[in-house]
Amino acid sequence: MDQLKYSNIKLQPIQPAWLPPQLEAAMLRLDLLHPEVSGNKWFKLKQNLEQAKAAGKTRIVTFGGAWSNHIAATAAACSLAGLQSTGIIRGEAAPALSLTLQQAQRYGMQLHFISREAYKQKDHTDWEAQYPDGFIIPEGGHNAAGAAGCKEILTLAPTQHFTHILCPVGTGTTLAGLINSAQPQQQVLGVAVLKGATYLQQEVEDLLESPATANWELLQGFHGGGYAKVSPALIDFINDFYTQTGVPLDMIYTGKMVWGLQQLVQQDYFSQGSRLLLIHTGGLQGNLSLPSGVLCF
Repeated sequence: MDQLKYSNIKLQPIQPAWLPPQLEAAMLRLDLLHPEVSGNKWFKLKQNLEQAKAAGKTRIVTFGGAWSNHIAATAAACSLAGLQSTGIIRGEAAPALSLTLQQAQRYGMQLHFISREAYKQKDHTDWEAQYPDGFIIPEGGHNAAGAAGCKEILTLAPTQHFTHILCPVGTGTTLAGLINSAQPQQQVLGVAVLKGATYLQQEVEDLLESPATANWELLQGFHGGGYAKVSPALIDFINDFYTQTGVPLDMIYTGKMVWGLQQLVQQDYFSQGSRLLLIHTGGLQGNLSLPSGVLCF
């Protein structure tokens, strides 16, 4: 896996115009790790791939939709690791595959389309019987191995002095890993990108080590209307943030996290002198679903 350049990851100070000078902020640029296996995706996959090889499995079987960051990253990571891969894809195959699924195929992933109703029952399906050579990774890498891999994230740069750590939340796996590795005096904030996802609280708690020492909170009010709901205001915010900081955001995860941060700042959520660490979880390939020219990067 020499193609994964940990040395590319950097801690980038940011000071957009809406951030008052009494607050310090920086972004941990996990998106710079690799063009396809970027952001938190690698850390959720790393220990899963190790376990697959230790078990003598030659194939990874995992799940996602037509624009899934996890599907794209798994296909690329398996290609780099010398493993075969199968993606169980939600919904019938479209006449033209999404750019994400085209990319996954280029990395050798076998695509297995199932109906949305069947997809809802995926956790009750015997995939091991269908793929005896396969190691099953849940959607989004949401398992104990995924959370354990995400504990490495805070070791990639000096992060101990930050008072708050923020990350976007889809499955809660990365958030759990950050909570498990944060310092006791740090507060970890997860910004849920799904509407009404109260179940995520339990999903995160199920992956926490005992006892969890860091304070943490799952914020539910910054989903922008729901998962994959993208408004012109959000696009304008992402473009403006890039113009001010040079940091590209994706519209599903990091864009909503930083937009949520702006609203928290406006609500005086943070005390004076707080030092904020934002985790860039990658996922920029998802922006390819937008028409050309909508984003300025």
